[in-house]
Amino acid sequence: MFDRLDDTLMRYEEMMNQLSEPDVANDPERFKRLMKEQSDLTPIVEAYKEYKQCKQNVEDSLAMLDEESDEEMRELAKEELNESKARIEELEQELKVLLLPKDPNDDKNVIVEIRAGAGGDEAALFAAEIYRMYVHYAESQRWKVETLEMEEIGIGGMKSVNFMITGQGAYSKMKYESGVHRVQRVPETESGGRIHTSTATVAIMPEAEEVDVEIDMNDVRIDVMRASGNGGQCVNTTDSAVRLTHNPTGIVIYSQTEKSQLQNKEKAFRLLRSKLLEIEIEKKHAEEAALRKNQVGTGDRSEKIRTYNFPQGRCTEHRIKLTLYRLGDIMNGDLDEIIDSLIAADQAVKLTKLNEQE
Repeated sequence: MFDRLDDTLMRYEEMMNQLSEPDVANDPERFKRLMKEQSDLTPIVEAYKEYKQCKQNVEDSLAMLDEESDEEMRELAKEELNESKARIEELEQELKVLLLPKDPNDDKNVIVEIRAGAGGDEAALFAAEIYRMYVHYAESQRWKVETLEMEEIGIGGMKSVNFMITGQGAYSKMKYESGVHRVQRVPETESGGRIHTSTATVAIMPEAEEVDVEIDMNDVRIDVMRASGNGGQCVNTTDSAVRLTHNPTGIVIYSQTEKSQLQNKEKAFRLLRSKLLEIEIEKKHAEEAALRKNQVGTGDRSEKIRTYNFPQGRCTEHRIKLTLYRLGDIMNGDLDEIIDSLIAADQAVKLTKLNEQE
């Protein structure tokens, strides 16, 4: 591990020297690439420098204990020694986590797809609440939300919604949300006061850039039509809505949220690219199923991951057996404790596998 850390430190110093060169500032692409690398390496370098300093402190304290006869100075040296040894253990774990192989999609923006599942209108209302929960969470992270496609029902519910979240580390946190979300509560339309169970399915897809997925235009049928539903001056009067049909997969994308046909077409292709990338990721996950079976689920949309029980004010995260009794805060977007716990559990499994291989 420490050979890698010494190499990382050398690379970091080399990169900092490059960033100070005038030629780099005049090359925006290279400058952006180096700044991204600096951002990735800084936590590792800072932890490693502190680790090396603690190792030096241990050596200095041991030397002082050998040479010093003053009892007060010896006590100070012992205290420094114990603190440094404890911190070294902590830093070793931190460095192992920082050096875990990174998901190549972690820095990407995400496209979120929410679909009402079992439960009729109640499921559609729950899907709309899940959508609002993620919007609030994104706002708390200073991420931007952009709606791509939405199918609403008259009572405030949503049959389906696709939206993009743009911001640093969006996929690294949101990827744990894929799966079946289950709600247990008494619907407003239920006169007998019985608790019903409904579901919504969430799929999290990294935004695919053109370099990630190449689409053969001969495989895509493009239809334009008038947008349906309520709208402004242009909606319903011009052929602004776009429908894409990807023949090899049968995927159909419909986009009508913008007034411009060109903008709707661009949104539709962004969504199509991300869906095709998701198919590739799922294929890869299937190939690695044996390796992934013990990991925290991060991709199977059929996996029941969480229950929201309104009568008890309870939210249960099934993958890590975490139960929290503050459902109101969670529905308002306070997902930090859940997502941080999922990340920690995932890292723990990966560290265990890493230690087994060593």
